[in-house]
Amino acid sequence: MTLSEPHPLPDAPELVGALSPLLAAESRAEAAAAGVEPDDIEQAVWLQLLERLQGPGAPEHPADWLRRAVRAEARRARRAAVRERPCGAEPQDPHGSPDSPERAALIAERRRVLRAAVRRTPGRCPSLLTAMLSPNDPTYREIAGELGISQGSLGPMRSRCLGCLRRMLAAEVPVPELRGKER
Repeated sequence: MTLSEPHPLPDAPELVGALSPLLAAESRAEAAAAGVEPDDIEQAVWLQLLERLQGPGAPEHPADWLRRAVRAEARRARRAAVRERPCGAEPQDPHGSPDSPERAALIAERRRVLRAAVRRTPGRCPSLLTAMLSPNDPTYREIAGELGISQGSLGPMRSRCLGCLRRMLAAEVPVPELRGKER
């Protein structure tokens, strides 16, 4: 019996053992083109599979489903990479020099707002985001060791925490006033 033939699903540990090599290979193959770590794709696909096994949508052909899920996750990561842009340097102030007191005060206020929002995030997000904001620029391995979690969990956890932080900060930004003629 092969994994691509329909059959009653084995227990989760048996399924994980049978699909691990396939998932690792598929994730490595798709990750480079998606611009993400293979472990991030792997973690997301395992989560999707385990959620499906808990509910009524269990796949009949786990290996085929896994291949499609890896490709879908890689496409999602590519779309996210197109939409997300890294933050650049602080915008230049046309009215002051880069080292003016006003500019320093604005930068300090932005950092204070960010740190306050990080402290208000739920669960383990404050400790993860604080570690990521460290001036020492720690690696995933160092952050995982510091927080006592697996390195493979950091990517999805980071994504959830940053999404939460993004929503919190977006809610605090005032809506720009209307410009021009009002109709």
